[in-house]
Amino acid sequence: MGNITLSIPKDVHEEMRQFSDIKWSEVARLAIVERIQTLKLAESIAKKSKLTKKDAENFSKMINRAATQRFLDENNLRLEHNILVTNKELNNEKINPKK
Repeated sequence: MGNITLSIPKDVHEEMRQFSDIKWSEVARLAIVERIQTLKLAESIAKKSKLTKKDAENFSKMINRAATQRFLDENNLRLEHNILVTNKELNNEKINPKK
């Protein structure tokens, strides 16, 4: 079996130490195996796809817009003049962006 060395932020390492009974190398190994399986599946689907690169880019933009809107809706937020505000703020204050 091969070996790898990972660098992680100090705060993450400190949190990991709080769970010393966890075999972190096994967690990392399983995450890598899962990612490889996901990549292979995506590659397999892409090979069978009739979408063009442009189609895929447009689809990606649609998904990103939908995900952003869902996040805003679920958190009762709005974008006004590229400023993230709550709906409550919109009702109570008039937003005047600086030009």
